[in-house]
Amino acid sequence: MEDLSAASLDDVKEWFNTYYGAANATLILAGDIDLATAKAKTQEYFGHIKAGPPLTRLESWVAPRTTSTLEVMYDRVAQSRTQRVWNVAERGTADADYLEIAARILGQGKTSRLYERLVYRDQIADSAAAFPLILELSSIFFVQADVKKGVEVAKVEQAMSEELARFIDQGPTAEELKRAKIEIKSEFIRGIEKVGGFAGKAGVLAECEVYDANPACYETSLARQDAATIEQIRAAAKRWLSQGDHTLRVHPFGAYKNAESSAVDRSKGLPVVADFPEVDFPLIERAKLNNGIEVVLAPRASIPLINVELLFDGGSAADQGRPLGTASFTYGMLDEGAAGKNPLQIAAQADSLGAQIYSGAGLDHGYAGVSALTEQLDPSLDLLAELVRQPDFADGEIERVRKQWLAGIAQEKTQPFGVGLRILPPLLYGAAHPYGIPFSGTGTEASIASLSRNDLLNYHRDLLRPDNARIVVAGDTTMAAILPVLNKHFGDWRAPSTAKPALNLPSVALPSKARVFLINRAEAPQTLVLAGLLGPSSLVPNSTAISTMNNILGGTFTSRLNMNLREDKHWSYGAGLSMSGARGQRPWFVYAPVQTDKTAESIAEVQKELAAYLGDKPATAEELDKLKARDVRSLPGAYETIGAVQGAVRGILQYDRPDDWVATAKERIEAQGLESVRAAAKEIIKPDNLTWVIVGDLAKIEAGVRALNLGEVQVVDDNGQPVQ
Repeated sequence: MEDLSAASLDDVKEWFNTYYGAANATLILAGDIDLATAKAKTQEYFGHIKAGPPLTRLESWVAPRTTSTLEVMYDRVAQSRTQRVWNVAERGTADADYLEIAARILGQGKTSRLYERLVYRDQIADSAAAFPLILELSSIFFVQADVKKGVEVAKVEQAMSEELARFIDQGPTAEELKRAKIEIKSEFIRGIEKVGGFAGKAGVLAECEVYDANPACYETSLARQDAATIEQIRAAAKRWLSQGDHTLRVHPFGAYKNAESSAVDRSKGLPVVADFPEVDFPLIERAKLNNGIEVVLAPRASIPLINVELLFDGGSAADQGRPLGTASFTYGMLDEGAAGKNPLQIAAQADSLGAQIYSGAGLDHGYAGVSALTEQLDPSLDLLAELVRQPDFADGEIERVRKQWLAGIAQEKTQPFGVGLRILPPLLYGAAHPYGIPFSGTGTEASIASLSRNDLLNYHRDLLRPDNARIVVAGDTTMAAILPVLNKHFGDWRAPSTAKPALNLPSVALPSKARVFLINRAEAPQTLVLAGLLGPSSLVPNSTAISTMNNILGGTFTSRLNMNLREDKHWSYGAGLSMSGARGQRPWFVYAPVQTDKTAESIAEVQKELAAYLGDKPATAEELDKLKARDVRSLPGAYETIGAVQGAVRGILQYDRPDDWVATAKERIEAQGLESVRAAAKEIIKPDNLTWVIVGDLAKIEAGVRALNLGEVQVVDDNGQPVQ
């Protein structure tokens, strides 16, 4: 902060003029453009910019270290972390490529050595990882672990050292190396499906040109990694990871307390774009398996990947009458043992196929799926079928995951947002409502501690069943090709004799007056302000107008709330509002992490913005036109990846939308009128019925909050229970 405060305008200008010249820039154009147009546009808009002063370019500069050093610090964290770091070879070298493979084998995924030893076998850590930060002059190699509560950090560090020493001495196994190579290949394929982003086409080309003066440098790296031998990986690890490490231990506090002339007139702002592409979304096809499971396909043959997902009704709302967190815990246990395979064997099989297995639970639905290479679809689906149809729910694995789960809840409670989103739903819906649960779906310490194997078996029997499932497929296939494979793995699946549970979502009335709940975070550097209401279901016909209304007020960077608290007042790094999807009443809430000393003032500004939006400053035609233009123009890029297409189809099924929902989105957006947006605001925003949850240093903020007279004030703990 002292350096930033001391910086002058001249310092900033000097930096800009030195480094932001044309000769020090790389421009990548990737996407729907041809070479001739790209050259012409680049010359028109960038060709006149000064080259800038010549710059020196440093070459390799790896700082050699031969001794081990240790540093210890304390912070507001839920558990200890140990992190061991080395200076290693720079980008573009063979050793940098080999160390990426070494890191993957040592500490990436369940099949990695550190996970298998520290998390799974010894159960002395809740997570373990190894990863390189590949940089131009010198890279950094990290090995780290989050230490399980009650375990000595030294014990974890000893185990880490033993695994590293074994790797340096023996190198990887042939199977580990083979698995790592296919993982790297599949991740690269998934990354370049996108035009933008660090792993997308533009990012890959830009990095290669900037750092290696060769936009195709990735080909060299991939080929080198694909040809890597056991001895090359072992030798690289020995060369760089045998000495010179620095260890950082982080523990919790005690008890957690100048342009040339140009034909471009820049005064007019950005060039006007008059023509926009239409949305390219596949036509949705439907069919049924032999046992009646509906299959919904969105074919997209852009890359050799196929995503297959089983979508189940229920989700965390089906926790009703069960221990909270049962749904998420059940889905989380699917890959922790199935068909007699332990989680490491499952992860190894997935890695060897280049497949990504995933599962989870939202409010209304649960899901389990696989992203598979086209050539490996059949064995990938075989693995998915085993997880969904034959989970073991072994007692030993449940106990191991339970400890990690409880550590995760503790971590949630160290974050203001985590705490707020745990206690706000029960306040809005009531604890007896299916949605009156922590929005993370993780449950409570007491409920997770009480979970038994029978609870998981019962949830699986009741919800993960063929008569409660639909299959969403997106990617490089056709209905004729995919149906036989799906029938092979799921067509003979029979529903149990027990009836599916009825999922009841009663309507909840708003509180008669505003309420305020305060949670203390002594010495917190900022305050989190949350204010919530219940809005209409995602099924309502005016959902598009509701979304636009929310975006104008707080859903975009230029929204009213963010421009006020961030850009105008500088009291918050970002403020806005959220309204997640749900089949029942949706949670609507305003959020603003703000300076501690501006807590009361920030709340007053939120009140002012809400009142103005409903009163003398409703949504304007200019705001509506800007949002409509943004939403329409973002449509073509919104469905760039197979995963995005699959997500859109999932939404169509979840919220009973027509199959042409995406194809007709432009029409719906453009048809919005100002009155419909203003009516949505009046329908949802009720300032006098808000439930406020405010997390911060009460010694500094409580008096100011009470003086606002928002409503009845109550101090509660992290579980929402009153503090006496």
